[in-house]
Amino acid sequence: MGNLGGLLPMIVIIALMYFMLIRPASKQRKKTATMQAELSRGNKIVTIGGLHATIDAIDDKTAVVVLEDGTKMRFERAAIGRVIDENEVAK
Repeated sequence: MGNLGGLLPMIVIIALMYFMLIRPASKQRKKTATMQAELSRGNKIVTIGGLHATIDAIDDKTAVVVLEDGTKMRFERAAIGRVIDENEVAK
């Protein structure tokens, strides 16, 4: 019983780390991967660097985006941080 009492605090600490750090990060990675897999032409996006653009063409690894002034740029899919919802655009 003495050994179990000594291990209990360590088990509790590991469980807390899992539920507070590892699990939320894993859920966020899955959410981001799903968003990047569902990208399509015409989506309004924001890159991880803060650039706002519209997707013009997309393939397995890259996306060609168009800026407001018509400039086209190629980005890795992983560089796309989020898709702007149509409700956000209207505001």
